[in-house]
Amino acid sequence: MDLRIFTEPQQGASYAEILRAAQASEAAGYDGFFRSDHYHGMGVPGEPGPTDAWTTLSALAVQTERVKLGTLVTSATFRFPGPLAISVAQADQMSGGRIEFGLGAGWFEVEHKAYGIPFPPIAERFERLTEQLEIVTGLWATPVGETYSFEGKHYTLTDSPALPKPARPIPVIVGGMGAKQTPALAARFASEFNVPFAPLDKASMQFERVAKACGDAGRDPSELVLSCVHTLLTGNTDAEVIARAAKYNLPEEYARINPLAGSTSQIVDAIGQWQEKTGISRIYVQLQDVKDIEQLELFAAEVLPHVI
Repeated sequence: MDLRIFTEPQQGASYAEILRAAQASEAAGYDGFFRSDHYHGMGVPGEPGPTDAWTTLSALAVQTERVKLGTLVTSATFRFPGPLAISVAQADQMSGGRIEFGLGAGWFEVEHKAYGIPFPPIAERFERLTEQLEIVTGLWATPVGETYSFEGKHYTLTDSPALPKPARPIPVIVGGMGAKQTPALAARFASEFNVPFAPLDKASMQFERVAKACGDAGRDPSELVLSCVHTLLTGNTDAEVIARAAKYNLPEEYARINPLAGSTSQIVDAIGQWQEKTGISRIYVQLQDVKDIEQLELFAAEVLPHVI
């Protein structure tokens, strides 16, 4: 089981604080350090302000040595696919081949309005996501010396040199709970499928949909890494866990379905159950507060040795 730290810097974090968490994650033995791609806090002012995901990851690429780095997930509304392919490939070169790339349709309308980013209807956002996945992966896969062209509804590329190339083929992460389009996109483009913040039964159902989509596409479902993300809510008693959930404005019910909520021994048992019933091989451990290094280190000391 891979365990990766996942952070939400838009809730309030400077680059120095993100760097500290990334280096602590590496030192503690986590497999990766990932971050959200958001420009606006959720329910909080988010001071000192947002940090751009790919600017941050490029800097971390040269200030860490081992951990995988990436996004859960970049919003297709934020960037044009050609420049995005360049940014991610360059970050991968800077890291020596440690970047993984999550891409989604985008959902948080507030941040779009706050920073002047167009927010089309959901149908168009999924159209753009599909084209971006095709373009970004197509640019990376084009042999050196050849050109890449694409003509879609929203994007057109003509004779692109398709440079630069990443250090190695970059794993692509697709995730979400959509019943049809999301599994189909995963079957077509992804190396990994991620289910966010879902209870065990719904996660299992979504993984089954993805397996079916792979079969329909003529792809072996075992080629996909299956993963989930949940918020770390540790405590010595149920009351402490519920209090931590309340601190982050999470509903009490979430603590009851979250495999990363409870004492560390309860969490070890829950991870085993999830692994047995869903086939996941990776969990993203969400730190609501990127400055909560104590929780990061406690989880590493008392849970990692029992599950990796």
